[in-house]
Amino acid sequence: MAIEQNLRVDYQKLRMFVGDVFRYFGVSDTDANVAADVLVHADLLGIDSHGVARLAGHPDYVPGLKAGVVRPRVVPRVIRETGAVALLDGAFGLGGVVSTQGMELAIAKAKSEGIGAVTVTNSHHFGIACHYAMLALDHGMIGISMTNAAPQVAPTFGKKALLGTNPISVAVPSGRERPFILDMATSVVAAGKAEIAMRSGTQTPEGWLIDAEGRPTRDPNVINGGGALLPLGSDPERSSYKGYGLGLAVDVLCGVLSGAGFSSILDPVQRTTGHFFLALQVDAFRPLADFVGMMDRMIQTMHNAEPVPGAERVYVHGDKEFAAEQDRRAHGIPLHPSVVESLKGLARECGLSLPLG
Repeated sequence: MAIEQNLRVDYQKLRMFVGDVFRYFGVSDTDANVAADVLVHADLLGIDSHGVARLAGHPDYVPGLKAGVVRPRVVPRVIRETGAVALLDGAFGLGGVVSTQGMELAIAKAKSEGIGAVTVTNSHHFGIACHYAMLALDHGMIGISMTNAAPQVAPTFGKKALLGTNPISVAVPSGRERPFILDMATSVVAAGKAEIAMRSGTQTPEGWLIDAEGRPTRDPNVINGGGALLPLGSDPERSSYKGYGLGLAVDVLCGVLSGAGFSSILDPVQRTTGHFFLALQVDAFRPLADFVGMMDRMIQTMHNAEPVPGAERVYVHGDKEFAAEQDRRAHGIPLHPSVVESLKGLARECGLSLPLG
């Protein structure tokens, strides 16, 4: 559905509404605000697949809170720690809340040690990976975040989903230029993109999906019917083994290192997942001013590159997201009609007013 047919909603009012929904289901005031920030941040950056569309229907948000799978009030605790590293038990809380604490702990360790690494167990879906990596930017740090997830991706030459989409994000500070923000699934595309296609009644591009028999398909509904996403690269001829290998590497850091489990053995009832966060204090390596100056030069080099015929320009990771954020802060977040209906249902259930218009 074209964006002009979507309803634009003020991001601040939307964030307050989402926070009120979390509070209705027993989440503390502070944690509700944190969880709302994560979801609305995705929508602000134009990553609609991971925003408020997840609130009403995703099993790690309202349905999980109602079922008792996601615990509304938890205190994540460090269960193993040395100077620069820690293992954090998320206590089955909201992934956005647990992950924010995990990244903040990594940042605190990097301030004293130059580097901080935190792996997390017993957590849930954490939304967009870049939200946490970007927390490092204001501290003059490079931030890295990743998570594993329930199986939706088939390994190269496999027809059954054994890996999660297992995304990776890297956020790097710059000077005059906007920061470098990489946020990517290790599958050919995030599962939420298939969900968007289902909502809009469209087919997916070739090379995204296989059906339950391992045959290529453009039907997004197979994601819920025994089919699978393909790894980054799509097929062996296009080097899908690279995405497959990256997905396994994320599973190692998020699942094996934390004890949460790799994707195909994650608890399907508790829907647990593991995360990994890394913070690097730039001036532990070289002066921050020198670093961001070179980052600016690198970004400008990419921006000044001659584009191929038919392309407007060469982008750097984060450019489109920052442009979306600027537009959506000024003009509101566009919500698909089906997402609006799901939020209206929550408003009725919680006795809240949905801020439309």
